[in-house]
Amino acid sequence: MSTLTELQTAVSARGPAALAQEALARANSNAGRNVYLAMDPARVLAEAEALKTRFPLPEQRPSLFGVPVAIKDCFDVAGYPTTCGSRFYAEKNGIARADSAVAARLRQAGAVIMGKTHLHQLAYGITGENSDYGNCLQPNHPQLLTGGSSSGSAASVQEGSAIAAIGTDTGGSVRVPAALCGLAGYRSTLGLGGAQSWEGGVHLAPSFDTLGWLFRDLRDGPALAAALLNVPRLDAPQGVTIAVVGESFLHDCEPAVLAVYRGWLTEFRLHGAQLHDFEPDFWADAREIFLGIQGHEAAELHRGNFAHFEPQIAERLAWGASLSPAVVEDLRERHAAFRAQMDLLFAQHDFLFLPCAPMSALPAGADHSATRMKILRYTTPASLAGMPAVTLAAKGGGGQLVAARGADGRLLAFAAGLGEKNGLPH
Repeated sequence: MSTLTELQTAVSARGPAALAQEALARANSNAGRNVYLAMDPARVLAEAEALKTRFPLPEQRPSLFGVPVAIKDCFDVAGYPTTCGSRFYAEKNGIARADSAVAARLRQAGAVIMGKTHLHQLAYGITGENSDYGNCLQPNHPQLLTGGSSSGSAASVQEGSAIAAIGTDTGGSVRVPAALCGLAGYRSTLGLGGAQSWEGGVHLAPSFDTLGWLFRDLRDGPALAAALLNVPRLDAPQGVTIAVVGESFLHDCEPAVLAVYRGWLTEFRLHGAQLHDFEPDFWADAREIFLGIQGHEAAELHRGNFAHFEPQIAERLAWGASLSPAVVEDLRERHAAFRAQMDLLFAQHDFLFLPCAPMSALPAGADHSATRMKILRYTTPASLAGMPAVTLAAKGGGGQLVAARGADGRLLAFAAGLGEKNGLPH
């Protein structure tokens, strides 16, 4: 089933427990059997069955009634450990006694929480590799990594054990796995929902951390965002203007990525959008600003524990801890200036469009030591600006459609309109 509407019809006919049972049968189907780091099938079925008692009247059932969803394992779910992709934290944190705000909101919306999904350790990476729990491979393409850090969330939707999955996006951790796995993704405006939306969740870098969804059909985006973050559901805007990144910026893109990018430009024109070329010269130092602030904040959150993590991540944390107050202050001033320049761009355009990553796939077993920096060139501008984005995927890669802060509803409505005819260019 590809849309929430289709699934809700099935729930009404067959009941939540029957659909949860089918979803469980698909779970952990990738080669490493590690889509989920924690799952209790008996509990899942019991909670699904209990929905009919919790919401006995069909007309009063909430928007995600009976919908199987997965949740990234950096948010507490009562009765499960919260690992953050680290065996050290699995032991240190123990079993959560209460739901995080995210998990509570999902239950309030009637969702069936299938389990806690794999992630790149500490959510501090973008490939989905993890030495503690194994690398996350795509269920449909076992020779490929999912991308990260919301690796298991992407895999759960690809395999069909979840209709949608919670992810987080600091520097591309929803956008990139969505693109690599052929899914839709939604990264929310920074701070949407207030600080309380992160209660019971573990941050990586609060200046950039956002909540989001991975899902299959663009038409489901507005309903998912409304259920999680109260994003208003709007009519699709007409006659929009889109800034499109010029070909000179795309010099390192694979041909398949360029083909997908150009295919979406054609789709935009068919939907009546005006496209304006944009040369992002001021993005040259985006990665430097992002990496410094991210490293500094992550080091503060994980201080004293660096030795318990993968060497590459421990090195990033140690580097972040070494930055002087003067360096951090300079980075924050440059960050503010960058945001102001992005705001000027959106004063003249409704949306911005560029690829999510310059590559279409991450082969398992390959050397990905340089991959993160290549991808961050594409993802950090929206991260620094705190702006929402929707991943528009197709065979061969995906693009990110970015909107001004707070324009989540318009962005999701426009993207849903693109999905009305399943118009994914191939």
